[in-house]
Amino acid sequence: LGLEVSEPPGPLFASGPGPGGALLRPPGGAPGAAVAAAGPGAAGAELAGPGPAAGGGRPAPPPRKPRLERAASLDEKNWRRWRRFRTSQESLTDPNETSSSNGSLQEASLSPPVRGRATPCSQCCEPNSLHSSPDASEASPMGKSRGSTSDLGKRASEISSAFGGLLRGKAFAGSKPRLSQIMPARPLPPMELNVASHTLRTANRIDSDFMDYRHYSQHKFGRVSSSLSDTRLHGNGMVYDNCSTDSMKSTFSLLTPIRSKDVRSRSYLEGSLLANGALLGAEELSRYFPDRNIGIFVATWNMQGQKELPVNLDDFLLPTDPDYAQDMYVIGVQEGCPDRREWEIRLQETLGPHYVMLYSAAHGVLYMSVFIRRDLIWFCSEVEYATVTTRIVSQIKTKGALGICFTFFGTSFLFITSHFTSGDSKVNERKLDYNKTIQALTLPKNVPDTNPYRSSSSDVTTRFDEVFWFGDFNFRLNKDRETVDSILNQNPETGVSKLLAYDQLTSEMSRGSIFKGFQEADIRFRPSYKFDIGKDSYDTTSKQRTPSYTDRVVFRSRYRDDIHAVKYSSCPVIKTSDHRPVFALFRVKVRPGRDNIPLAAGQFDRELYLIGIKRRITRDVQNRRVQKDQKSSSICSIS
Repeated sequence: LGLEVSEPPGPLFASGPGPGGALLRPPGGAPGAAVAAAGPGAAGAELAGPGPAAGGGRPAPPPRKPRLERAASLDEKNWRRWRRFRTSQESLTDPNETSSSNGSLQEASLSPPVRGRATPCSQCCEPNSLHSSPDASEASPMGKSRGSTSDLGKRASEISSAFGGLLRGKAFAGSKPRLSQIMPARPLPPMELNVASHTLRTANRIDSDFMDYRHYSQHKFGRVSSSLSDTRLHGNGMVYDNCSTDSMKSTFSLLTPIRSKDVRSRSYLEGSLLANGALLGAEELSRYFPDRNIGIFVATWNMQGQKELPVNLDDFLLPTDPDYAQDMYVIGVQEGCPDRREWEIRLQETLGPHYVMLYSAAHGVLYMSVFIRRDLIWFCSEVEYATVTTRIVSQIKTKGALGICFTFFGTSFLFITSHFTSGDSKVNERKLDYNKTIQALTLPKNVPDTNPYRSSSSDVTTRFDEVFWFGDFNFRLNKDRETVDSILNQNPETGVSKLLAYDQLTSEMSRGSIFKGFQEADIRFRPSYKFDIGKDSYDTTSKQRTPSYTDRVVFRSRYRDDIHAVKYSSCPVIKTSDHRPVFALFRVKVRPGRDNIPLAAGQFDRELYLIGIKRRITRDVQNRRVQKDQKSSSICSIS
């Protein structure tokens, strides 16, 4: 039943009578050891033996029978210990709690006791006594009122010692002890979200440069990922340190990672107007082009039908003046070499593995190839092309025009390469070739017009946002050969501007009779026609043709200042033709588009790509082998 008889087991010395206690003396009235006994709520009584009374001559009353008390069972002790542990945990989580460790113990000791159990006096028990228990710390309200600060500290130490003794007893064998946590003397300071502070990172050397990743990435890369960035982590209330930032930098490339919800939700072939998650929308455009400008390389070259190709095209396609390669390469060829596939392989070999051929078309000996960075092919629409023949009599289509159009994000592009009628005085025939081209070139076909209200059915160049027209226009200089040679020999730098005063195309464009709405960058290079093959000298044959700017690149934009010309020059090192290649570098503004534009779905010429890369590797291996042989070779002399 959980009841036990509280009989004095022996002469136990007590420190003195406590509140509510009784002093029992052995027979004879000798000042023997006192045994502490208590009853619930009793004030206590003094029981004396047959000897003389302590305070007078009246004999003491006979001793009472031992009182029965209800002892606490093991389950109750465990329950009360668990209750005190929960109370201490709640005090830790309370932000307004300011009590000390002694106060928490005092509050735990003042919890209401189990009904019907005895309340032993904590001051009458030795700390290491076998009868002490963790429940002995619970005192009556009377004891609380009489206790002082020193008593509370002493009581806390007695409770801890008694609890440690019980942990070593058999009653707790096999159970896992749980101690209550101690509260600090003052409130804890608020925790900052960014625990990777500058001081912490500097002290622990978590990062060598201990710089903020977002600030660092903005200055180095120019843009920050908007899908998985530090600001997003802060917005979600996540606490992170610099180690997690380093892991993000090592896991992801400079390309912005794609969120899983975008892959689940959005369509990559059709959709609504530009919004969050649109493949061609503003958010995706800003990830790749924060300033919304792309670099485009446009080149034209009359190859004169030569079978021999240049040994190296690096100086042509990759000039050393710009620091970086362009995002798009468009090369138009007139009177191209007989093996068109070989020419395209050479282009792929020169541009390397970072570029793929988006599209290629031909009209007789007119070739055009469009190369684009490999990671940008997903944002291109289907590619369309059309051709126009301006010389019907000829069996081989050497004169005419070839146009290729597509949409990149929300900006439509049209590239036209042409070969107009030759002859010094045939200016009107060349203007007729131009008019026939803009009327007969049927583009676009399936790709929707980005701005149909500003389009014209009689001019193909008005149906696109950005138009680049390049080729051998065959416009000459209205001056004799001797005068042109004298101007070029006197001052090559200032002589160019003097020659342009006699240029037929510049004169016709200023009148508005050809290339209406088009512009041309400033020309600062020597005439690209006509050279002796393999030499830097102009025509030395009996015809003595006048050097002229026949190879040109002009451009037109539907919106003002969308196209900015960065460089306009020729490539004098390529001498396999009587024409020098002419190229121009542009910075073009791109706008976001719709997802309902029919996309090319990453299509490119994979076979050409593999052949070009294999040749590039083979060439590099051969060059290394040659350099190694040259270093290991030696010259032997025989005496």
